[in-house]
Amino acid sequence: MFQKGRLTLGLNLPIEAHGNNVPTLEHQIERARLAEEAGFTCLWFQDVLLEDPTFEDPATGQIFDSLIYLTYIGAHTSKINLGTAAIVTPLRHPLRLAKEVASIERLFPERLMLGISSGDRRKDFEGLNVPIMERGRLFREAYDYFTQVISEEFPAIESPMGKIDKSNLVPKPSSRIPVLMTGYCQQTFDWIAEHGDGWMFYPQPPDKQVDMIRSYRNKAGPETFRPFIMPLPIQLSADKDEPLSKIPAGYRGGRKAITEILKEYQSIGVNHIMFNLSKSERPVEAVIHEFQDYIIPSLEEDTST
Repeated sequence: MFQKGRLTLGLNLPIEAHGNNVPTLEHQIERARLAEEAGFTCLWFQDVLLEDPTFEDPATGQIFDSLIYLTYIGAHTSKINLGTAAIVTPLRHPLRLAKEVASIERLFPERLMLGISSGDRRKDFEGLNVPIMERGRLFREAYDYFTQVISEEFPAIESPMGKIDKSNLVPKPSSRIPVLMTGYCQQTFDWIAEHGDGWMFYPQPPDKQVDMIRSYRNKAGPETFRPFIMPLPIQLSADKDEPLSKIPAGYRGGRKAITEILKEYQSIGVNHIMFNLSKSERPVEAVIHEFQDYIIPSLEEDTST
């Protein structure tokens, strides 16, 4: 899914133009399969517990629990990757999380992309009685515990999160699960560059995002390729010639303009973009088909030349 110099595309769940309304979650299997056939490489799921009217998220993530819904959609598709954007590790015990994601990876080999974050939804922290101001420390502790228990056989772990002594997590994943940091996770930039297998960062115009990508890769070092991933809200116009215009955190335009801005992101080193179609003014099926017929082939052609 991640290759140096290549941009791939994904979709956030729910795949639905629900706007400011609560999504119906209808036809998600059909749309996931359509995205798979169209050439999208990943479906992304958010980790949200509670509806919070002040957060302006009518979908409350995708309503269903991220890992349960990911497994459900994975069982009805065959090859498209399944990503979390992102699991809030201070709110999930790392041993339980390791058991869950290792099981998913064994059931759907080499399809899971594990985005992790420190979280920012105060109501979720309050609901679980976890102090939100300690999420940076909790994130590091959970990350260290998770990394050790999922990768080592009979590890010796003594952590504020728990103790592992003469016991072993099963199953172990059949292949390494890519772990993607999301934002700064309440850590330093140096820490982010040193840990994980890639970085998901917030949408910015290409002239600003390029500096962030360069800084990240310079810090991470040239010996290992680490992908850069970003979300991007879009509104794909039915008029193929409509010029590019800004919408909150993203872009609106016809397929020609959208293709060009995606090529620009590809040229600065973005490796994957996940689209949120919730604000689409067209049926999402029509948008997916237009990506399949025009935009994805154009990106692939640009990469091969």
